[in-house]
Amino acid sequence: MTELVLSLFALAVTTAAVGYVATRLLDVRYTVWRLIVVSVCGYTGIQYGLIPALLSPYKNREPTPEELPGVFALWMLVFVCSPVIAMIMLVIWEAVVPTGAVPPARTWFKGLRARIRRTRRYLQILAIAGRHGLIGLLRGRRQAGQDAEMARALRRALDDAGVTFVKLGQILSTRRDLLPAVYLAEFAKLQDQAAPIPGSSVIPLVEAAIGAPIDEVFARFDAEPVAAASIAQVHTAVLRGGEAVVVKVRRPGAEQTVERDLDIIRRLARTLDRHTSWGRSMDVLGLADGFAEALREEVDFTVEARNLAQVAAAHARRRAEVVVPTPHTDLSDERVLVMERLAGVPLVSAAEGLGERGLEPRAVAAALLREILDEVMVDGIFHADPHPGNLMLLDDGRIGLIDYGSVGRLDRELRASFEALLQAVDRQDGPAMADALVGVSTRPDELDQVSLERALGSFMTRHLSPGAAPDLRMFNELFRIIAKHRITIPPELAAVFRALATLEGCLTAIDPDFDLIAEARAAGEGHVERRLRPGAVQEMVMEELTDLMPVLRKLPRRLDRLADAAESGRLSANLRLFAKAEDRRVITAWLHQILLTVLAAASGLMAVMLIGIEGGPELTAEIGLYQFFGLSLLLVASVMALRVLADIFTRSDRRD
Repeated sequence: MTELVLSLFALAVTTAAVGYVATRLLDVRYTVWRLIVVSVCGYTGIQYGLIPALLSPYKNREPTPEELPGVFALWMLVFVCSPVIAMIMLVIWEAVVPTGAVPPARTWFKGLRARIRRTRRYLQILAIAGRHGLIGLLRGRRQAGQDAEMARALRRALDDAGVTFVKLGQILSTRRDLLPAVYLAEFAKLQDQAAPIPGSSVIPLVEAAIGAPIDEVFARFDAEPVAAASIAQVHTAVLRGGEAVVVKVRRPGAEQTVERDLDIIRRLARTLDRHTSWGRSMDVLGLADGFAEALREEVDFTVEARNLAQVAAAHARRRAEVVVPTPHTDLSDERVLVMERLAGVPLVSAAEGLGERGLEPRAVAAALLREILDEVMVDGIFHADPHPGNLMLLDDGRIGLIDYGSVGRLDRELRASFEALLQAVDRQDGPAMADALVGVSTRPDELDQVSLERALGSFMTRHLSPGAAPDLRMFNELFRIIAKHRITIPPELAAVFRALATLEGCLTAIDPDFDLIAEARAAGEGHVERRLRPGAVQEMVMEELTDLMPVLRKLPRRLDRLADAAESGRLSANLRLFAKAEDRRVITAWLHQILLTVLAAASGLMAVMLIGIEGGPELTAEIGLYQFFGLSLLLVASVMALRVLADIFTRSDRRD
């Protein structure tokens, strides 16, 4: 028993020592269980393999006193081999199964139920894709001439997959810069509808949000919803003070369903990005991330309440005629939103009766377009989904906008770039339009600027020259040009185009003869005129001067110092290569790898030469002194080569 305990203790100490030495020599941290496995294997291989082989001449006899130094040197060499064997196993293991590829054992059963649900949903999505013949698309076998059939299959699959995928299709239906027209037409048929949940399930959610029994806050609450979608449904109610409100209630479990589906969409996007060229060219990973961010905001009603407050403040600054509902934040939370009920009817359904109200359809449509453009170009926050269901004609003749769960935002720089793009279109200036597109987009690695300018110039000659009849279909050609030159439009500007494309259907429903391009030009001219007014110009100049004032204050002193330095011959310029610490680390790592590789190669070559030398002093009966030095150098070369390989494998894993 004592011998067993001593043997186990010796094994533990030796294993720890081997693991420590291997880790220090490789300069890489590995998991404990991986170190234990390779250390035990290295120790076992030395104990039962290498030692008996090298010391076989002394199996049946004791070494002579003259042979003892050589035997001791061999023993030392053998024990040095133990961590080297462990290092070889670690490097091979890292190459085959990188660190992190397998989750730690302590996490195998953590969140097991959630992983099972996600896997079940993932298999369900794959089954839907297979049922509609989409597995070939996921594997990158998209063939020309099959777009119409593939578009129908995709639309049916998205419809069967549920809320998240339906909304994904609805967003893709407006991305004219990414998809052919046949896909846009099919995805536009997707409708976000769902069976309503009963009032008995709604009332507890509302009471939790308002923090009181429902009868204490509402004089009337209609349990039957007026609209029901896959994420939320809307009820009408009247507060105790007599104000008419609407109550928007999120469906129970909607957030969990959305998060689970977003994870699947992210995985599918990663698969398409890795295995298909068209997925990489469309930046499906960026699309998936942008969609996830937008949908998470739509699920959280506190975001919509904040959007309503920001839009209302922007409207108040410029005295907009469009009305947005006022949220009751004290009665709302992330699952329930209580807001003002606007008195009116859907705008599209009231289009035929506008004349009876003394309103001209063209004037109403133009006012709506100007409002959206003002939100984009003046406010910087705009309604990103102005479909007919979100537009109302109020009893007082004004237009009402509801459902601000999805908004777009443009900062000042993007608004200026968008205005430059519109001005280039209005002037039919191809080079200016190309510069504006490249300025607001992600520039591809290889861009044929001349070809882009010519294509844009030809496009504007066909669609915007005098006598041409521009319509919304011209945007399809424009987006084809953008896609051909691999220019990626920022998501913020894509939201602008999506909003305008969504709005176009409502405008033509109000006035079938409405000229969107002409009215947009008129609105743009009005915006330019407002910016050129003395007050606006003064404000713009003051903003620019405020930004330039710190620089202007320091400029005279700097010019004086430059003049003095030039006069005295002390003017010089310093060029600092690798000023960034990250660049220095990269170069240092490369130099280390190159140096270790050269030393490993030199040591290995010298080791082979020494091992091949015959004769010379004998260390033992079997091994000469030169061979011993050669084996030692071979171990040194192995350590350096393994260090380089370990560094390469671990760094490539971090990049992935």
